[in-house]
Amino acid sequence: MITRLRSLTTQWTFLMPVIAAVLLIFTWGRDLPGPVVGLVALVLAGSVLAAVHHAEVIAHRVGEPFGSLVLAIAVTVIEVALIVTLMADGGDKSATLARDTVFAAVMITCNGIVGLCLLVASLRHGTAVFNPEGTGAALATVATLATLSLVLPTFTTSKPGPEFSTVQLTFAALSSLILYGLFVTTQTARHRDYFLPITRQGEVITADGHAPPPSVRTAWTSLGLLGLALVGVVGLAKGVSPTIESGVAAAGLNQAVVGVIIALLVLLPETIAAVRAARRDRVQTSLNLALGSAMASIGLTIPAVALASVWMSGPLILGLGPTHMLLLALTVVVSSLTVVPGRATPLQGGVHLVLFAAYLELAVNP
Repeated sequence: MITRLRSLTTQWTFLMPVIAAVLLIFTWGRDLPGPVVGLVALVLAGSVLAAVHHAEVIAHRVGEPFGSLVLAIAVTVIEVALIVTLMADGGDKSATLARDTVFAAVMITCNGIVGLCLLVASLRHGTAVFNPEGTGAALATVATLATLSLVLPTFTTSKPGPEFSTVQLTFAALSSLILYGLFVTTQTARHRDYFLPITRQGEVITADGHAPPPSVRTAWTSLGLLGLALVGVVGLAKGVSPTIESGVAAAGLNQAVVGVIIALLVLLPETIAAVRAARRDRVQTSLNLALGSAMASIGLTIPAVALASVWMSGPLILGLGPTHMLLLALTVVVSSLTVVPGRATPLQGGVHLVLFAAYLELAVNP
């Protein structure tokens, strides 16, 4: 019976990315009627679950922190491609698209995912335990990247408005790539043990121990299906975006809500994977996913849009407004206080979730 259930799970997670890709081909760039939107939403949800399954297969094969790194980079690369595509099609209307998407990713990961995982782990296991050295390094990198890319443009004077000049944008792009490369090297090579889950006695967990790792062939198959599922997730999310825009406009909400909803959909695979890890008391894996996604979002998006701005007309507004800068500063301070002890209670998880709720509330009522 167990073997039969595993076989059905394998077949389902294999078919769903293929179905999503086929549906994406037939719906890309078209106005979708209501029933088709409902079908797209169902396939989108199935693709998210399939992506999480294949990411966990890869993580089991390669181990931490490589598994969480694979999912973070895969999601971000596809997200960046979507941003550049929308910027190319949107003209002046897309001037703030990169800024809004990156900031939404930072708020969702650093407050939404982190808060939810800390709350789940601490309620289930008493306290959430993680490695402060690795988590602190990741947080410092995220804070630096966010400040250089999203805060400084508001205060520079080389160009009017919250924009970088060409030289400043080039510096920000190169700095983002260098910092992200240094972090990945630190995470996967020189200080890999800083990013591995730990026991409540502070000992590093080097193996899961629940089951033998999958074969190389299975891991490569899951990697391909993970990429296909993520393409389906992002592409189908873009396909339902006109319906979301219509609903937001009909409700009289701010247009920025559309970007928040799309970002939530795109980051859903990482959210589910992070919460699952937190339930297994692997909070470090959850934090690797959350902060790694925030870092990849900035470190890959800013260089990509800087390169794309060479041939695209129109302004590229990266600077945040005062309200969002205040939220970012508060997030960095609260996250630092959360990370320092190396363990968290439901209180810390609740604080991060309240910050995330404040971001959502201000997106609806700026």
